[in-house]
Amino acid sequence: MPLFESFKVNSPHVTYNKDSIVSDYVYRNSEASIVDDKVTITPKETNYTFKTETTVPKLGVMIVGLGGNNGSTVVAGCIANREGITWRTKEGVQTPNYFGSVTQASTVHVATNPATGEDIHVPLKNMVPMVDPNEIVWGGWDISAHNLAQAMERAQVLDYDLQRQVAPYMKDIVPLPGIYLPDFIAANQSDRANNLINGTKQEMVDKLRKDIREFKEKNKVDKVIVLWSANTERFVDIVAGLNDTADNMLASLARNEDEISPSNLYAIASILEQVPYINGSPQNTFTPGIIELATRHNVFIGGDDFKSGQTKIKSVLVDFLISAGLKVSSIVSYNHLGNNDGKNLSAPKQFRSKEISKSNVVDDMVASNSILYQPNEHPDHCVVIKYVPYVGDSKRALDEYISEIFMGGHNTIAMHNTCEDSLLASPIIIDLVILTEVMSRITYKTEGSQEFLNFHPVLSILSYLCKAPLVVPDTPVINAFFKQRACIDNVLRACVGLAPENNMRLEYSTLGPQNFKKGKM
Repeated sequence: MPLFESFKVNSPHVTYNKDSIVSDYVYRNSEASIVDDKVTITPKETNYTFKTETTVPKLGVMIVGLGGNNGSTVVAGCIANREGITWRTKEGVQTPNYFGSVTQASTVHVATNPATGEDIHVPLKNMVPMVDPNEIVWGGWDISAHNLAQAMERAQVLDYDLQRQVAPYMKDIVPLPGIYLPDFIAANQSDRANNLINGTKQEMVDKLRKDIREFKEKNKVDKVIVLWSANTERFVDIVAGLNDTADNMLASLARNEDEISPSNLYAIASILEQVPYINGSPQNTFTPGIIELATRHNVFIGGDDFKSGQTKIKSVLVDFLISAGLKVSSIVSYNHLGNNDGKNLSAPKQFRSKEISKSNVVDDMVASNSILYQPNEHPDHCVVIKYVPYVGDSKRALDEYISEIFMGGHNTIAMHNTCEDSLLASPIIIDLVILTEVMSRITYKTEGSQEFLNFHPVLSILSYLCKAPLVVPDTPVINAFFKQRACIDNVLRACVGLAPENNMRLEYSTLGPQNFKKGKM
């Protein structure tokens, strides 16, 4: 099917200005009222005007854990793409790409050509102007002092011939000192901790804020996004008076309270600097106090935990099985991996953070079908992670899904999935920062409003990329994979005045005027 790099919408409801695209859009949804167990559905329409600024800024990204496997891999990959570096493996000459990135390597169906019946697709990255990952300026922090060339070699993710060629570009990228609080990560990480910020927690936040300002000034970037790709922390305790409100969170920081994690500190510093913060690990960084702080300052936050391999497949497969009327009754997920993430997760408290994020992924799909599941009924769901150094970054995932089927029968699906962990996570990092940046240029107003507003600071549109999606408080969590992807596509479609994709294809299945004209029926 044809792929077109660019398009223009011909509609009286879309205006292309010098520096913006303005779309008048009718949002249609339905509301239910329930009285005496009887449901009444009322269709609703809301008129929105979306404005998308089309000037793409120079973007800087600061990664917490810059010298880790993910950090060194994503930077090397972007450099290889930018410089057009090719490298040899036993399979031959390899060329750089952005495979695995939804923004860079996927397309969106936008129309059908009535003359040929062919579907027209455009790259997702061209729906509205987006940052080119080749142009991102990378920096950040790490508790290890290795420069990125050394970190890349330590990670053992990329082929040697590629490492050899990108190393000259990476050797001068040196992580800033990071925050190391041993209570929050596994004790086995202490041997890497030689590049540290010292002082009280308030002093640490002040130092992080200074780092962000200096990075922005030094690199002459227009915007900065901070992203956590460091070790999984244990969960923090949510305590009234400690971290339950923004004011209590800041007061606890001033008192140097123990139960404030490094990721809390990075999030607070970013929010106070008006810089979006994304959590790529499973810990509960976004306490109620930090969510309130982000809302107060109108700063985007998103997370949690990169959805790259086993959990991505689970969100697809369980969605498929339940929507097909099959009752998933048992899910057993086993992993072993040998990178530093696996080493850190070998500690029980850190594993518990990961277990929670991987286990909740099926909840909304189960809740959607009360024909199959009684209230409070859930599939048996077991998650196991083991550290096996030999396999390195090449994680093994083994899954078994048992479903109840027609007339008391059972269907068992067993699969083995070899996930090159950092090569799957790196494109997700790219997508998270690019989508976060583009959302900062999209504003809206509703009928009768005079002022354009930003989307809510909790960026639920990032759910597609995260195992445990962070959503606006007291709103539904969506884990179903295809609903998450449709959210991204349809928000971007709305920005250019296109209706949501509904797949009805009435132009082909009804006696519409266009079919009569062409003698199709």
